[in-house]
Amino acid sequence: MKSKNYIGKIKSIKKINKDVYKLDICSDIESCKSGQFISVLCPNKTLRRPFSICDFDRENKILSILIKLKGEGTKYLSSLKENDEINFLAPLGNSFEFFKDKNALLVGAGIGIAPMLFLKKEMEEKNINNYLISGFKTEDEIIKGSDKVIVGGSVLDDIEKLIKEKNIDVIYSCGPMIVLKKLSQTAKKLNIPCYVALERVMACSIGVCRGCIIKLVKNNEINNFSVCKDGPIFKGEEILWD
Repeated sequence: MKSKNYIGKIKSIKKINKDVYKLDICSDIESCKSGQFISVLCPNKTLRRPFSICDFDRENKILSILIKLKGEGTKYLSSLKENDEINFLAPLGNSFEFFKDKNALLVGAGIGIAPMLFLKKEMEEKNINNYLISGFKTEDEIIKGSDKVIVGGSVLDDIEKLIKEKNIDVIYSCGPMIVLKKLSQTAKKLNIPCYVALERVMACSIGVCRGCIIKLVKNNEINNFSVCKDGPIFKGEEILWD
């Protein structure tokens, strides 16, 4: 589905932990998939703000995002009330690839759990076996919805043991680059495909400004790709990690 500009309305807004809000947005959008994101226009701000889609109610056309308070843009969004209008581009980016007969491990670190929640929902609708593990620095940062939560430590603690215990065939993840890098390296070591959704600052969100470039290695060649247009999902083994 081609992305377009929507004027939606806030169906509900809830504070779900110390600095994260969940926004449910009603609009005319017909479809979106896990891994995709939206780009929100904030008044008096030149650049839109990108947010992963964490849920989508197809019947009622309600799209959900999680926003973590960081700056003026997210502060504005957290101040919205029910029925307030919101301007956004959607759906943006690619989506996760599914494997019907494989056991999937989903890994979300911090706010990176957002696309994993949507992915888990889609997998359960398709009867795909999955196990979601998430990691947070403190108890008051927990976002619910995981099968296992790690607090204070690394979401990658004992990850190899978990992969073997759950007979994992494929891994999906979103979070800080250091987490995605180490998880991709572990997956490569165990010969398991790993798909990562990258979090990057985006200026245009449509691949024009080239401000979110990463380098991928394909067919022994290194080339530049835009996270917003070519991603945000990539094969971990193809990323030229810093």
